[in-house]
Amino acid sequence: MTTTKSRERKERFLTSSGIEMKSHFTSGDVNIDIDGDIGEPGQFPYTRGVYETMYRGRLWTMRQYAGFATAEESNRRYKYLLEQGTTGLSVAFDLPTQIGYDSDHALAHGEVGRVGVPIDSLADLEVLFGGIPLDKVSTSMTINATASILLALYIALGRKQGVTPNKLNGTIQNDILKEYIARGTYIYPPRPSLRIITDIFAYCAAEVPNWNTISISGYHIREAGSTAVQEVAFTLADGICYVQAALDAGLKVDDFGPRLAFFFNSHNNFLEEVAKFRAARRIWARTMKDRFGAKDPRSMMLRFHTQTAGSTLTAQQPEVNVIRTTIQALAAVLGGTQSLHTNSMDEALGLPTADAARIALRTQQVIAYESGSADTADPLAGSYAIEYLTDQIESGANAYIGKIDEMGGMLSAIEAGYVQREIERAAYDYQKAVEHQEEIVVGVNKFHIDEHSSIPTLRIDPSNEQAQIERVRKVRAERNAAAAMAALDNVEAAARSGENLMPRIITAVEAYATLGEIADRMRNVFGEYTDAGY
Repeated sequence: MTTTKSRERKERFLTSSGIEMKSHFTSGDVNIDIDGDIGEPGQFPYTRGVYETMYRGRLWTMRQYAGFATAEESNRRYKYLLEQGTTGLSVAFDLPTQIGYDSDHALAHGEVGRVGVPIDSLADLEVLFGGIPLDKVSTSMTINATASILLALYIALGRKQGVTPNKLNGTIQNDILKEYIARGTYIYPPRPSLRIITDIFAYCAAEVPNWNTISISGYHIREAGSTAVQEVAFTLADGICYVQAALDAGLKVDDFGPRLAFFFNSHNNFLEEVAKFRAARRIWARTMKDRFGAKDPRSMMLRFHTQTAGSTLTAQQPEVNVIRTTIQALAAVLGGTQSLHTNSMDEALGLPTADAARIALRTQQVIAYESGSADTADPLAGSYAIEYLTDQIESGANAYIGKIDEMGGMLSAIEAGYVQREIERAAYDYQKAVEHQEEIVVGVNKFHIDEHSSIPTLRIDPSNEQAQIERVRKVRAERNAAAAMAALDNVEAAARSGENLMPRIITAVEAYATLGEIADRMRNVFGEYTDAGY
């Protein structure tokens, strides 16, 4: 049976957000003020990019997200990627690390080292970054519920290397709101989670000034099935919530605003994706200036990392994923990203092999050095289609943000299930379109072949889990137990009193208290969040 929406898709060309694409566009379709809405690169409202010269001055940071099995194996992968030309590290953590359990916890069984590297204590981080000077690299850590602990570990490791916190460069994702919306690796309820985040803002503003204290993520919102407009709207609404929480905690917007960063998906619709990034910059610049009264231009600049769309990768004909990733990566570059990860062709089958990761990195390098797309800022500016889409995405995202404001803000909207339902509806509509072949996925619902791919896949040795369990138990047995327990007591006391948690957590990790022990002390105070449904 063909639904009304299905017939509409056949008769009209629509983007993921339902924006109609005409057979061609003219100047009459573009409802913008060329000077005010587009402006110049490096100037408010930053539609054309946050820097005047963009990639002529410096290319985007080329990151390859990696971490698996053990700290030793992950360290070897990092060194390999650095040798191949990556310009920044990006750490993937296993599920127990993400949700605050040590590797020997019963709930960690079967998950240690599977989707990322296990980090139980400072001893693991010492191995993970062995031979990698922290003052010479920029490190992004995809971690949320336990972000405060991982940041503390990184600061402690820097001190052991003789690198003071003010010389550390990098990012923690630290975006807990999208976990309630789309991903699920939360520990504590939303309100105490926001308190931990604002503690990080305050501590880093004073002590770790070059650290990006949050990477507000639309990536996982898009992976859950949202449209491009929803990705922009819900990501920026999360950002608004974090800024307001920091202001409510007594921080000044220009003290923490310049270190806010964002993380977006780059999906398949090339023109819509380029326009999406431009629209997001414009909305955020105006939000920070007009809504929050930011004065520092850096507070108004939406700087973002991009990852190509994992949800578009197919197990069927996986070599075709190289083509998908190339198109998505080019959209991110033409949209003005500051940092980029390109997915590997084998990721629908397993964790990336070294060869697949190298090809993914080479994709970025070809775009950077051979395509010419980095030679001028915002090269698609002035295109009727791009400016039309930028305007439409801005309008649609602002409508969503207005609706969320009417509900009392993003926290209330999440608690009411509004955001989750909107994403689920979009995901359902897309799946129906694929099933009816109104959306074509090459190799899945059209252009099949009978042969099975023979590309190699990465296998994780299950014996690694027991080795990691023995490692964390050895750390507990050999540390100064009294110092570790005293430090953990102080973490719990700080959680109860409202004192900034970061100094106490840093002291605890330096005493080799484990990640699970620290998370448990905060569980004692904050409790655990349970999704009651909506």
